[in-house]
Amino acid sequence: MKREFDVVIERDTDGYFVASVPSLPGCHTQAKSMDKLSERISEAISLCLEEYGMEEEPIEFVGIQRVAVEA
Repeated sequence: MKREFDVVIERDTDGYFVASVPSLPGCHTQAKSMDKLSERISEAISLCLEEYGMEEEPIEFVGIQRVAVEA
């Protein structure tokens, strides 16, 4: 059975792309390129589902918004 997951991708200060899956807490990875990141997050999702028996939390992806605050 094929399942789909929303993945959040950010870039850290060292230039690595970081991917996380909001519906699978703790499921994340990083890579220097988007191609490698895609491979790695697919592997991470499979591991989270198979090895840890994690069930997807029912989260509906709505969007991303950048918010500025005075610090």
